[in-house]
Amino acid sequence: MGAEPTLEQRLRSCQRSAVHLELRDCYMRSDPRFIAWQNGVRNAPEDNDPALRPWLTLVAELVGRGVEIRRARIVSEPVSDYIEFEHHVTDANVTAGEQVRWLPRRQASDIALPGNDCWILDDRLVVFHHFGGDGELAPDDETFTDDPATVKLCSSAFEAVWERAVPHTEYHPARRR
Repeated sequence: MGAEPTLEQRLRSCQRSAVHLELRDCYMRSDPRFIAWQNGVRNAPEDNDPALRPWLTLVAELVGRGVEIRRARIVSEPVSDYIEFEHHVTDANVTAGEQVRWLPRRQASDIALPGNDCWILDDRLVVFHHFGGDGELAPDDETFTDDPATVKLCSSAFEAVWERAVPHTEYHPARRR
């Protein structure tokens, strides 16, 4: 039996939509871009240049062939330093064609949410991401399912969050003072 396709391969096979629900306040604190940002580096080429940030090229490619890409982030407020960084670098995602919205966690209390971040691809497949408590990827960082009940739960959760969330250009994160 062959290896499972990667998330990138699955995204490239999308025909209509790829939506991503993010639930954590901290990811990959070891990311060199985050470390540079913490040290005062803003608008580094690797944040905005598709040649240095392959995700931006992939988004532009998918959107260019008609795939709608949406990302909804549920965040605690005041936001963590990582979410502040994420907000700062999201302009490039939006420029590439990704639609991004933010929902303060307090406004998500009555939404049934999956236990992990997930991608829902073409309303038929869910890719779950698994992280350790420190925000780093777990050794078994992705699992996939096409179980209809799971796809329905994740799709419903995403759409409920999307309805309430604030578009990226209008969201101003509450910061610690």
